[in-house]
Amino acid sequence: MAYDEKVLQISLERFRADREKRAEAFAARQRRIFQEIPRLEEIDRELRSTMAQIVTSALRRGTDPLPALRVIRDRNLELQRERASLLMQRGYEADELEEKPLCVLCQDKGFVNGAMCRCLRKYYTRAQIEELSSMLDMGTASFENFSFNWYSRAPWKDYGISPYQNMEMVYDTCRDYARQFAPNSGNLLLSGDSGLGKTFLSACIARVVSERGYSVVYDTAGHIFSQLEKVKFRREEDAEAEEHLRRCMACDLLIVDDLGTEMTTAFVQSALYQLLNDRLMAKRPTIINTNLTTEEIGQRYSPQIRSRLEGEFEVLPFFGEDIRRQKRRQQ
Repeated sequence: MAYDEKVLQISLERFRADREKRAEAFAARQRRIFQEIPRLEEIDRELRSTMAQIVTSALRRGTDPLPALRVIRDRNLELQRERASLLMQRGYEADELEEKPLCVLCQDKGFVNGAMCRCLRKYYTRAQIEELSSMLDMGTASFENFSFNWYSRAPWKDYGISPYQNMEMVYDTCRDYARQFAPNSGNLLLSGDSGLGKTFLSACIARVVSERGYSVVYDTAGHIFSQLEKVKFRREEDAEAEEHLRRCMACDLLIVDDLGTEMTTAFVQSALYQLLNDRLMAKRPTIINTNLTTEEIGQRYSPQIRSRLEGEFEVLPFFGEDIRRQKRRQQ
């Protein structure tokens, strides 16, 4: 599983900030209770200092520290019982002055045996969805909100089935892809005219895959190619462009929207082939949305790119009447 460095950094900052807030809240609660019950502060001070004093003294004399440790243990148990009794007399819980971690798995460190803990992964998921929301409507994008009512049940002559029947198959494929996503999942090519749900279903996939802890980057083809062009032809280094391209290449799932709307040049043709080939060689899944058919892609870019797409991507055709046009008529 590859984590997006930008999103991970945001997640860590928020995770640590929340941990600091909890520590500050505990310290404030501790000060309040100490003011209310001064004896508790004395107990706390003794619990923190006794062990160091006795062990240091025993080691300095070159004697066995075990007897001293037993004395410490007994004294500490006595102090803990007194502390619990004083707290309960004032209506507090017996462990009110014990600073407990929010996550028992990682003790609020965020990682367990070098792997991201589930508590930090929640921060990562929220940060990634926020990042995706800058370009996608993640607020409404969910498979549960998808409506089939915009798709006609009348068969289309060129396809032999209705837009409704086709969309049922497309929807099931996208939903299963998202729910079963893994680093070795295949690739999808969502092909069809504008206003038929390609971007919406892509956003649904992005949400589910993100919620499952994988890194997802969404971008338009035009913006990706412009960043590639900056890195290749600008004399001065462009750290932002380089970082964006690194994210596109390293993420678990890359979603490329609006392929075919950019100006096609020899550089764009080469860049698209490089993008596809590099991610295919690395076995990192990619989803492409385009208004073009695979035949039109071959004509616009190259037969090699068409071959790559037809051989390595599952093609999902979208057809029917533009949903946005239907909504305008209803209004």
